[in-house]
Amino acid sequence: MIEAVEREERVRTLLPLARRLARRLKRLVPNLDLDDLVGDGCVGMIRAVDSFDPTRGPRLEEYARRLIVGAMLNGVRRMDPVSERARRIVRDGENRRYAIAAERGDVPSAGEMEVRCPGYRRAVAAAYRGQPLSLDAPLPIGETLSGNWSDDPGRIVEERSEREWLAALIAGLPPRQRQVVLLHYFNGKSLRAVGRQLAISPQRASQLHTSALAGLKRLSARQARAAPP
Repeated sequence: MIEAVEREERVRTLLPLARRLARRLKRLVPNLDLDDLVGDGCVGMIRAVDSFDPTRGPRLEEYARRLIVGAMLNGVRRMDPVSERARRIVRDGENRRYAIAAERGDVPSAGEMEVRCPGYRRAVAAAYRGQPLSLDAPLPIGETLSGNWSDDPGRIVEERSEREWLAALIAGLPPRQRQVVLLHYFNGKSLRAVGRQLAISPQRASQLHTSALAGLKRLSARQARAAPP
């Protein structure tokens, strides 16, 4: 067991190594936080100091290097929203997929890869969902953002809350009334066109429209009474 003074001296000696390794890792992955890397590296550094055995061969700096880098990589893995198992399944599946493509001349489908590597499709979906968005890169397929960047954030949130509240009210209507409201107000169809689409008369479409508005008023009043003061 090393003395406290000697232990502190070893830690102080290895601290520049931890900072140097942190800077090197940050150059490889620029979006990492340098202070977080140094902090994780210090955990590995202290573990190296406490478990170092000079009789086993390597010098303290060589031994500590492995533990420092390992602690930093563990910290990076903790920040990853995708599990290490899912990453491994995707990596192994992609390697196998490319090998099959090189052998037979065409790329296997995701369904075929799921048969060959069970869990591949779910792991790919998890990796896709966990992929961070970049302001400099194009959005993933199917994703959109509003082009209005000058609006007030508070008003945007308020409008979004109102839309969610209205959607909940409409969801509480009977199916026929809900269809009329959605087609008329959200798809821009006239009540006559709504009647044709639903195979009902214009008069019936108008009746359903009137009933739907009355139902929305009742639901709104019910929610207002149930809301806490």
